[in-house]
Amino acid sequence: MDKSRYIVTTTDGKQVDLTQAIILRSNNLYPFGQHNYAIYETPEGVFVKAMNSGEREIMLTHFEQLDETSARNYDHPYFRTDN
Repeated sequence: MDKSRYIVTTTDGKQVDLTQAIILRSNNLYPFGQHNYAIYETPEGVFVKAMNSGEREIMLTHFEQLDETSARNYDHPYFRTDN
């Protein structure tokens, strides 16, 4: 198995290879939390929204396939707050 691949499972159970995907937009600031997200576009034209469910140790924990319009117009509702 190639350990350099970035393959995720979306909420609908599909596996998507993000290894060669481009990031359309993201917020991957540390410390991790709900403000973390990324919108990916694969070379095959698959769009994936990756989010953080509140985990402080893992940047992206939740992956959801989107249509192109939703992906390109996505506005993330969370912002990092420093305590």
